[in-house]
Amino acid sequence: MRPTQVVLTARLSPKDGGRLELDAPTVGLWREGPPVGAVLRPGMCLGAIEVLGQVFPLVAPDGAVGAVVSVRDPSRSRRPVGYGEALLTLDPTVAGQVAAHDLAEAEEHAKHAGAVFKAPMSGRFYLRPAPGKPAFIQVGDVLEAGHTVCLLEVMKTFNRVVYGGPGLPARAKVARIVPADGDDVNEGAPLVELEPA
Repeated sequence: MRPTQVVLTARLSPKDGGRLELDAPTVGLWREGPPVGAVLRPGMCLGAIEVLGQVFPLVAPDGAVGAVVSVRDPSRSRRPVGYGEALLTLDPTVAGQVAAHDLAEAEEHAKHAGAVFKAPMSGRFYLRPAPGKPAFIQVGDVLEAGHTVCLLEVMKTFNRVVYGGPGLPARAKVARIVPADGDDVNEGAPLVELEPA
């Protein structure tokens, strides 16, 4: 059984002018924080804090909405912090000025990032129509509905598997082909990892 990952939550301190300060919840080394200009919401990643050699993810607390206007010691990749010390400052009014189309584009990208095309049935996975022939798909190819992805062999019958289905974008790029040619796969197993085209 895997141990549960401990996630730390930054502390929220209101400041003059409506700005919000996010503070360290513990002593350690803060790293991989967001850059100035990033728009944050509750639960978003603020990097990680290293405590005695262990690294803990750090997330934004409830009420943390705004654009990052200042970051503690941005020139260092690992910034020493004490309990309650400021990590960054947010300006909620700047976040409201972000263009609506930029937010919609980011949400659409996030919705389809990490999408997976899964096996519609169990069988032996073949990436090529025959030995020595080119593969149906390769990493970087753009898939559209009806594009052949692979063959699945079930009891000496070769079933052509085509791209498409509920929850999948109309167009997507092949990020990774999961099984190797000739592998046995189960129904519902991931065949292709996708990214926005």
